[in-house]
Amino acid sequence: EPAPAEKIVAPTVSQINAEFVTQLAHRYWAPHVQKSLFYFLCFIYVFFLLRFAIRKIMLLEFSQYLENYLWMNYSSEVSSKAYLMSICCMVNEKFRENVPAWETFKKKPEHFPYFFKCILKASLAEKESEFSLHEQTVLLLFLDHCFNSLARLEQELKKTPKLKKFWNLIKKNDEKMDEKTRIQAYQERRFLSQLIQKFLSVLKSIPVSGPVSMDQVHYCERFIELTIDLEALLPTRRWFNTVLDDSHLVVHCYLSNLAKREKEGHLFCQLLDMLKFYTGFEINDQTGNALTANEMTTIHYDRITSLQRAAFAHFPELYDFALSNVAAVDTRDSLLTFFGPLSSNTLHQVASYLCLLPTLQEGEDTSYEKELLLELLVSRHERRISQIQQLNQMPLYPTEKIIWDENIVPTEYYSGEGCLALPKLNLQFLTLHDYLLRNFNLFRLESTYEIRQDIEDSVSRMKPWLSEYGGVVFGGWARMAQPIVSFTVVEVAKPNIGENWPMRVRADVTINLNVRDNIKDEWEGLRKHDVCFLITVRPTQPYGTKFDRRRPFVEQIGLVYVRGCEIQGMLDDKGRVIEEGPEPKPRLKGDSRTYRVFLDPNQYQQDMTNTIQNRTEDVYETFNIIMRRKPKENNFKAVLETIRNLMNTDCVVPHWLHDIILGYGDPSSAHYSKMPNQIASLDFNDTFLSIDHLKASFPGYNIKVTVDNPALQIPPFRITFPVRGGKGKKRKEEDGNEAKTEEAKTLVVEPHIIPNRGPYPYNQPKRNTIPFTHTQIEAIRAGMQPGLTMVVGPPGTGKTDVAVQIISNLYHNFPEQRTLIVTHSNQALNQLFEKIMALDIDERHLLRLGHGEEELETEKDFSRYGRVNYVLARRLELLREVGRLQESLGVPGDVSYTCETAGHFFLYQVMSRWEEYISKVKVKGGKLPDVAEVSSFFPFHQYFANAPQPIFKGKSYDEDMEIAEGCFRHIKKIFTQLEEFRAFELLRSGLDRSKYLLVKEAKIIAMTCTHAALKRHDLVELGFKYDNILMEESAQILEIETFIPLLLQNPQDGFSRLKRWIMIGDHHQLPPVIKNMAFQKYSNMEQSLFTRFVRVGVPTVDLDAQGRARASLCNLYNWRYKNLGNLPHVQLLPEFRTANAGFLYDFQLINVEDFNGVGESEPNPYFYQNLGEAEYVVALFMYMCLLGYPADKISILTTYNGQKHLIRDVINQRCGNNPMIGRPNKVTTVDRFQGQQNDYILLSLVRTKAVGHLRDVRRLVVAMSRARLGLYIFARVSLFHNCFELTPAFSQLTARPLHLHIVPTEYYPTARQNGERPPHQIHVIKNMPQMANFVYNMYMHMIQSTRHYRIIESMSRKGPKQIIESDPLPWAGMSTGGVKGRKTPARCLSSLLLKISREGESTTSLGSLFQALATLTVK
Repeated sequence: EPAPAEKIVAPTVSQINAEFVTQLAHRYWAPHVQKSLFYFLCFIYVFFLLRFAIRKIMLLEFSQYLENYLWMNYSSEVSSKAYLMSICCMVNEKFRENVPAWETFKKKPEHFPYFFKCILKASLAEKESEFSLHEQTVLLLFLDHCFNSLARLEQELKKTPKLKKFWNLIKKNDEKMDEKTRIQAYQERRFLSQLIQKFLSVLKSIPVSGPVSMDQVHYCERFIELTIDLEALLPTRRWFNTVLDDSHLVVHCYLSNLAKREKEGHLFCQLLDMLKFYTGFEINDQTGNALTANEMTTIHYDRITSLQRAAFAHFPELYDFALSNVAAVDTRDSLLTFFGPLSSNTLHQVASYLCLLPTLQEGEDTSYEKELLLELLVSRHERRISQIQQLNQMPLYPTEKIIWDENIVPTEYYSGEGCLALPKLNLQFLTLHDYLLRNFNLFRLESTYEIRQDIEDSVSRMKPWLSEYGGVVFGGWARMAQPIVSFTVVEVAKPNIGENWPMRVRADVTINLNVRDNIKDEWEGLRKHDVCFLITVRPTQPYGTKFDRRRPFVEQIGLVYVRGCEIQGMLDDKGRVIEEGPEPKPRLKGDSRTYRVFLDPNQYQQDMTNTIQNRTEDVYETFNIIMRRKPKENNFKAVLETIRNLMNTDCVVPHWLHDIILGYGDPSSAHYSKMPNQIASLDFNDTFLSIDHLKASFPGYNIKVTVDNPALQIPPFRITFPVRGGKGKKRKEEDGNEAKTEEAKTLVVEPHIIPNRGPYPYNQPKRNTIPFTHTQIEAIRAGMQPGLTMVVGPPGTGKTDVAVQIISNLYHNFPEQRTLIVTHSNQALNQLFEKIMALDIDERHLLRLGHGEEELETEKDFSRYGRVNYVLARRLELLREVGRLQESLGVPGDVSYTCETAGHFFLYQVMSRWEEYISKVKVKGGKLPDVAEVSSFFPFHQYFANAPQPIFKGKSYDEDMEIAEGCFRHIKKIFTQLEEFRAFELLRSGLDRSKYLLVKEAKIIAMTCTHAALKRHDLVELGFKYDNILMEESAQILEIETFIPLLLQNPQDGFSRLKRWIMIGDHHQLPPVIKNMAFQKYSNMEQSLFTRFVRVGVPTVDLDAQGRARASLCNLYNWRYKNLGNLPHVQLLPEFRTANAGFLYDFQLINVEDFNGVGESEPNPYFYQNLGEAEYVVALFMYMCLLGYPADKISILTTYNGQKHLIRDVINQRCGNNPMIGRPNKVTTVDRFQGQQNDYILLSLVRTKAVGHLRDVRRLVVAMSRARLGLYIFARVSLFHNCFELTPAFSQLTARPLHLHIVPTEYYPTARQNGERPPHQIHVIKNMPQMANFVYNMYMHMIQSTRHYRIIESMSRKGPKQIIESDPLPWAGMSTGGVKGRKTPARCLSSLLLKISREGESTTSLGSLFQALATLTVK
């Protein structure tokens, strides 16, 4: 087993400063240096880079060597080997650190073509003296980064027939070139072919055994990685696949010595399998269309029959082969039987007839080995299992072979140096199948990494040791794992037709739960579909051996097998599965519990086949541990099944989205302006607050209002937009072009009146009160139109408000359509729902799926069963109203018994009276009836007797008729709702009712992306339908979890009914959480679909005005966005204009040096802590609370989990249970706090040795944007100030003093304006111990002052003088009279107490009292 990977330890600040590299940087390329010296470049390369020491490269990159020296001074005149290699090393290091690498080259782009040509030439160097193999490996990695950074080739050839035309065009251009240019062009075209030959020469130089240079191995691995990446991108694959096929690279590799070396060739073989997969990928290389199973079969048959024809015509010895049917000869064994006996020359001739090799001249012997020729023919013509069949036969649970394979699931110490056998999520994909497959594999492996962590934690806690008798004895215990008492396979069902694995495999697992009651309840609470793992351990260590985390886990524990299973249920006393339901579970006696579990049929079949064929032991008779996992982290199997099901169905994504999802074509093709079904006229409902608001929302447009009277120009407004004509039509140049341009900039605005809904106050519609900005209006407009809408919402720009308004407008404009809301977290979903409920949307049309609805801050239940109960309760309420209406009309009988009887009553009694009334009061012969008749003939006076009176104003006929029609609308709505609820009378079970609600009744359905992935199968089975998708927090959702919600419904007539996809997010904030660094960095798994769309060039609406934070705080992160400004209220509202009481500055970076000689510490991997910062942060929190700041207005954030736990411990120790101080609103990590905010943020950056993951600018943006009014950051300034990526923020932070400046006599709230110098004394705190001491003294003074505060309680019974006389101790040494003309503190206090007794305990007077008490105590 390979040794565990070692962690690359980042250098400390002191080490950085002590390094010779840093001293050189300060002297020659630091920003302040005027002149750079070139001869140092060769010196640095020879002494630092040539050895490729990762530590030195890290230091050079960190010191901005590339930005400030290399590229700034590069030109063709100074280009050299050392220069080229230095640039490549720095770029590769930036990719390893996951920081932007290409920004530097934008400064001098004119030199890049020459630089790139030099790289191509260098990578083909033959002599070791020119470029060593290690150097060429670095160049290969650089080229790989270049190809993977291609966003899109400008021109793509769409149809194969055009290829000949292009080829002729190239030949014509070649003829026009001069000799030198033609030779250069020819060399560039042959670059990849020559590179392949170079690789093959290196590959052949590796011996089959004995010592081998790892430089050769790494070069081969990097080359295969580059080849895979070129094959996996359609623009490069189109031509490269032919070159690759012509060179027979895959065959050469499989037959190479490196592939036969078990240890050194392990990763090479895994990469080779990936390359073989992509060379035979089911796609037409020229058109880019995915090939169906039938088309793949046709291609296979064409190849075999072509070979048979050649054999029949020219090779008599192959007649038997030529005359056989295809199915009899297309297996590997059959082909070897027919072609194995042939000579090398004959095999060469067969290959040349198929144009696989050059023709062999007569009398000439072949130079190829027979093994190669035979493999070439067999591998090309053998029958291949289809990719979907391979996928269906793949077990979903990881086994021990995958879990601990470092090439597939690297450790947490992955450094980013080597390559891995992992798929990558780049910008483009070959087909939807390729897209889903890459995501499937990565999701599976990321889950495997988490499973490995859980297994290692649980099994090591159980301490399995070798007993004296050779068995297993467990010396410890684990909450999440138990020893197995017995395991029995109870059912192996027959396979389905066409499959070779069992339909179902079930087993019984018995364990003894002799544990604490709470842990026993957790085990008994295992639900259906929960995933567990069955483990076999055979320890070799004797009893009492300590577990060493530095040694390999598998070898030390003696772990042999791991298999997954899925719980069906626990068995009762009679051996029956206890079904889940509302009934309480039966209480079982004793501690023995048996679970029925489902095993993976594919895995079972593979294990049994292996047992029979190789006569190995039966895995299923060896298990001795069962392990469970936390439910929230254990949904991987359901998600994998969902992805696999998607690959087994025809994925029908909307035609307007298909190419964009794969990363090809015009990225703006799905924008509403280019959609053929663009809607001209839209009702914006309550979006605009006034006509002036509307005009301000469309700058650059002419607004034409259909009514001239300003009094009638009131919302709501219906707007008609100019819609462009069909695609691709050339406009004719006419005289009327100017008029057309004017028309294209004119909006027709039509105010309209919402029809009266009834006489009751609750009939009035809820209205929006937010004055949206013009960019927010553009986002709302785009969201209402068909197509893809991408909204980039920086912090505090009202993303949620925009989302809610889009939902409301869609609901009112398209009442027949259904909208699906998807978010990353339950919290975001609840925020959306709470705002939706405040708008004019009927709550019977709202539905919330999944867990989390209980967190809604409302008494209403929006879950499926909650909505069913609401409908049933609402039905009874409406039927009571029908009964009251019946009584008011004097109709006999019981018409309010059911929805059906109510419907008949409406039709025969209510409608008849209304029609009679209309006939009496309608306009006859152009003459208006008397106004009084409208009221006198009205038939429902008695029913509306409980409405505000009088119902009719009697001023005008039109006004009273509108009121009468509003009253009838109110009545009609009652019966319309009852008609909708009628199905709930017919459906008797809660399950059926909830299904009906989901499929028919609900118009706005909300769920998290995880719930969508888990429940896709159930939703599709139900016939779930929707027309629009709105996604919040899109940049935080995994690529695959963003894609799955597009396919929660079956297509209609082969087409998706999806009309709109609105994605709202911020790719400048944190991406999805990926725990394994290899998947995060190497495979780019953290890239969300939202971020990929932005990178590809899909148009976005960038919200540009924030209303969360002070303008000064916004400046710390607005440099990351396009034109991010502030809303007016940020400058106008008092809370933003007022200073932070007790502080000189509204934000400050506070330098924290080592405490007791210690800065950061790391008790566990990546579990960073910093005690000095933790104590400082808590001391400042206590200081703020003592000044009167509410504790819930303060949150403490940090960048590491270890520091979070340490700060919580310090709070518990110092002030957690102290009523005078309390606890902060939250103590959590920056990552967890994304999407949330608070008035005051205290931030601990923890690190003192290396910047760590704050170097990711997205994390910095989140950290800086959580505070509204005050931000105080604790950090080692010398470390972070040097970091290039953080410069825009830290240059502002370091412009202010780096010691904390406080004003301890200024209490919260203060009247001082922000930026004003305080009248009180300013204290400068130089370090943490000083702050802790200051807060302690301040607290003790406050404690002493509380005795004086008790005086207030007796104020109602005694006056100040009596109080002082009755209890003279606090006033000892103070005269109540004092010096004439001068008030003593005691007298001040007495007058203040009298004022409080007269005015009551107001906030102002109490604040003044505290201030007086503090002053008194100090004196």
